[in-house]
Amino acid sequence: MGPTIDELASEYDGKAVIGKLNVDDASDIADEYNVSGIPALIFFKDGKEVDRILGSASKSDLAAKLDELIGS
Repeated sequence: MGPTIDELASEYDGKAVIGKLNVDDASDIADEYNVSGIPALIFFKDGKEVDRILGSASKSDLAAKLDELIGS
C-alpha cells in the first residue's frame, strides 16, 4: 500500500493531507485509534474520524473515498 499512498499524497497535494504511520514505531498512536491490523486506512475530516478501511484497497477506491470527503 505504501507506493499507492505516496502516489495519492502527490496527486491530492493541496486538497488533502495524506500520511503513513509505522505502527511499530508509534504503537501509542496505533493504540489510540484501535489499529489492530495492517493496513488500516483511517479517514479524518475536520479532525474527526469519518471512515476506515481495513486491509488493502485499490487506488481507485481510495481516490473515490477522498473525492467524496473533499467534495470533488
